[in-house]
Amino acid sequence: MKKIIIGLVVLVVVLVGVVIYFLMDQEVDENVPENTTEQTVVPEVINEEVEEEGPQTTLGTSVEGRPIIAYNYGNGEERLVFVGGIHGGYSWNTVLVAYELMNYLEKNPEVIPDNVRVTVIPVMNPDALAVVVDAEGRFLPEDVSVAKAKTIESRLNANDVDLNRNFDCEWQESGTWQSRTVSGGSSVFSEPESQAFRNFVASSTPAAVVVWYSAAGGVFASSCHNDVSEETGDLTRIFAEASGYKAYEEFDFYEITGDMVNWLAKEKIPAISVLLSNHTNVEWDENRKGIEALLNYYAGNQ
Repeated sequence: MKKIIIGLVVLVVVLVGVVIYFLMDQEVDENVPENTTEQTVVPEVINEEVEEEGPQTTLGTSVEGRPIIAYNYGNGEERLVFVGGIHGGYSWNTVLVAYELMNYLEKNPEVIPDNVRVTVIPVMNPDALAVVVDAEGRFLPEDVSVAKAKTIESRLNANDVDLNRNFDCEWQESGTWQSRTVSGGSSVFSEPESQAFRNFVASSTPAAVVVWYSAAGGVFASSCHNDVSEETGDLTRIFAEASGYKAYEEFDFYEITGDMVNWLAKEKIPAISVLLSNHTNVEWDENRKGIEALLNYYAGNQ
């Protein structure tokens, strides 16, 4: 895979071919090192409007001050949001698939319907990505065994919080990841990264959101104390049929609290999770077909 160079003020994320040696294919119930839930910083909860900056929007900054940047394509009123890297270096291929989408939209702007605006947030958790990738796209630990030992560190933010346990749907201070206990933060939206996304959603009111994770190989609908909405069900089915992934009404491999897409469902925003099949492959062709199908779906809403 060619290098993808996107300038971020502090972090330049370019993952080169050597990344395929970092994480072996892992199942949903894989074994990982124990986690510490101690927080190094407890940030103040901030509510502020995110102002548009044309093709590029800074949503906020991470615990360690790295920018969280959104890239905008098209000018329509129906905003589709795609998010990668909420689990940073642990799911680095979700960052790459987001960059593949950005490259694709830059080269093929005609695929965006007139009534649609696409926003891509490629790195939701930049501090976690920086655990395993430096500014030149090289892995910091050259020894693969050392890199694998950083699995859990490269999933959590700099406060040792799992960001996908920090949102306002069945939030708990202690969450579950597979068979492990992880921190959901000191309170709901305690982390600057989740605050940045919450403020962005409040300011932009997306028509739909797609969040990439790894690894299970499927498209999962969202809900929070309610049934899957009709539109969320449509999105799940459409993306799954086009991509070839299996569709699921819910993620039930283990209990999830404070989940991002379920919070979006609570806010009545259609949202789906797309889980790549493993931690190494980008599966761009499958995802491109799913994305194009969603664009066509919303083109019909004009």
